[in-house]
Amino acid sequence: MSAKHALPTEFQDLECYSEKWALATEVERNKQRRGSTMEELNEYYEAILPRMDAIIAYLNEYPFEQMPEDAKRLLYMGLSLMEISPAIELLGEPDESGVFEAARFNIIDT
Repeated sequence: MSAKHALPTEFQDLECYSEKWALATEVERNKQRRGSTMEELNEYYEAILPRMDAIIAYLNEYPFEQMPEDAKRLLYMGLSLMEISPAIELLGEPDESGVFEAARFNIIDT
């Protein structure tokens, strides 16, 4: 396990997803969603959604400015769930077809 992708001990079962989904920016998360298959999105969704209450409780222990790196990676994974949820729950595809191409939008992280 790489220290770069290490998660808090309580969430080691999600470690296999950290390299792909612990992404610090919205731009990265959006690109990952659009570049993934529905099978990949569904697998991640099914793995992390049942753990979200525990993840939120764990993250609430820290002010954002004092959050350890392993907790930040867990936060980023939760944000990735928020990024892919519409694809799973509404669209049924990684990117909405038949509309303005998402790759042409410029997401600006602030």
